[in-house]
Amino acid sequence: MKKTTTSSVVQSSTHLLFAAAAVTMSALAASPDDQCFSFAPMSSVASYLGATLDYSVADRICCHNHKYAEYRGYLAAPEVDFFGRLDPSVETVFYDSVCGLPLFIAPRGRSFDEFKEESLKHGWPSFRPEESVSENIIIYNDGRMESVCKTHLGHNLPEGGVDRYCIDLVCMAGEPLSADDERNQIFQYLQQKEVIYPTELNTTVYTSSAEQYSGNTSNAKAIVVTVIIVGLVVAMGAFLYFKIWERSDGERKGKEIKKYSNETSISIHNEDDT
Repeated sequence: MKKTTTSSVVQSSTHLLFAAAAVTMSALAASPDDQCFSFAPMSSVASYLGATLDYSVADRICCHNHKYAEYRGYLAAPEVDFFGRLDPSVETVFYDSVCGLPLFIAPRGRSFDEFKEESLKHGWPSFRPEESVSENIIIYNDGRMESVCKTHLGHNLPEGGVDRYCIDLVCMAGEPLSADDERNQIFQYLQQKEVIYPTELNTTVYTSSAEQYSGNTSNAKAIVVTVIIVGLVVAMGAFLYFKIWERSDGERKGKEIKKYSNETSISIHNEDDT
């Protein structure tokens, strides 16, 4: 059994107080133009799966940011131990930290160990297209990902020719909303969208419609640069090969001419001798 220290209790209490304050301030009214519709992550994020998550990080990353992420390896921090809290024998549904919509079902199409290995390798929970609840997720052209609730999720960083969703744990640490939660206001702005709500998700029959490779990635510029560099290297290699071949061919022809000249000279000398 793990011991609970005074410092950990104080830290946990601080996170919960911050969460309560943020939730109170955000519960005034939903704004359709603001990130997270002006709401903050639910307070339960701070104790997700029995872990201790930094609520201030969740609020900043999920609802006041489009670029940055929790630190790499956060999922494996002692107070988090993400994979140590999951049941490896079943699929787990991960929910939006703000509005509670289902985002991912994992592992799916691979083993728990493969899901764990890839995530730990990159430092963030990593999902594949078949593991996404595609109706509830948006992937922008630059690879930035957010939920239909405008919660920042992370970025699409393809690997092996397949999309790989690199997601911030603090933004997928939610749960379905209770009926009296003010965040239900968000859903009035989603009525024209094909959204899958928690009560509608049947994991037994659900199949994601996400493309294996969407082409939407923040790696796009790097890929273009790499293609250009490879093209230049190939062109330079071909040029050098041609130059070397040209030089070798010239030397070969020179030797043939010299050999022919010598043979001609010998022939002339022999004719003179006769």
